[in-house]
Amino acid sequence: MIPELSNPSVCMKDPQRVQKVLQSIAEAGANKLQVISDFDMTLTRFSYNGKRCPTCHNILDNSRAISSECKQKLADLLKTYYPIEIDTSLSVEEKLPLMVEWWTKAHDLLVEQKVRKDQLAEAVHESEARLRDGYEFFFNHLHKHDVPLLIFSAGIGDILEEVIRHFNVFLSNVKIFSNYMDFDESGTLRAFKGELIHVYNKREGALLNTGHFQELRTRPNVLLLGDSIGDLNMADGVQDMQNILKIGFLNDKVEERKQTYLDSYDIVLVKDETMDVPNAIVLYLTGNK
Repeated sequence: MIPELSNPSVCMKDPQRVQKVLQSIAEAGANKLQVISDFDMTLTRFSYNGKRCPTCHNILDNSRAISSECKQKLADLLKTYYPIEIDTSLSVEEKLPLMVEWWTKAHDLLVEQKVRKDQLAEAVHESEARLRDGYEFFFNHLHKHDVPLLIFSAGIGDILEEVIRHFNVFLSNVKIFSNYMDFDESGTLRAFKGELIHVYNKREGALLNTGHFQELRTRPNVLLLGDSIGDLNMADGVQDMQNILKIGFLNDKVEERKQTYLDSYDIVLVKDETMDVPNAIVLYLTGNK
């Protein structure tokens, strides 16, 4: 049906079910579809030429806007909390308070740095940030068919917007839910706005935005893309959902996490830095047009 599903990076626990869901969504048509995606390491690359690519937080952490002392503190936080985030032996409930702690400490450090709004574009421009190969087709094709692309990110919304602007794909169908910076009149960071979104509370982020999902009530079919177990809840705000197909990028710690991903995602892409499979699926779901 979709030749790319035979790519060596593709793993599926139940290929028959995948075919069935794909068929149902395709038959309903593009005007019944919405795409919900994570950003860091899902729409962006995990690594390039053997080197890790930066997340939205990393882009700022590595930039000239941050002092070397602060960079060190942020790196220490990463060393402490990242192993907890990806530890399969801990439950989400156990991880939750620690993730809040991590994000809050990191955001407080950034506020102390008095980051200026005009430094963000420069930070992105000078960074190694890269969208996955084939991103142009993904963004442009969804836009061409008026399919909403909702991006839920535990990163920094202002940086995320700069990245997709930098790659010329900040199109009118894209809507972003993330942690946004609050700047004072002089353009200096003074706080982060609203509720904190971290890796494991995207469900709350989704439910807080049910107003937005309300507008999408006529689109009961969902294609979800993520790279962590926390991303599976991003569609929880969708009302009257009929079909959902979940694609998971397994970028790291493959052997330890493969089974968990296969049990949770319909399609698992192992160490695949491209959008080839999502692109083939999006093309199929829009009637190959």
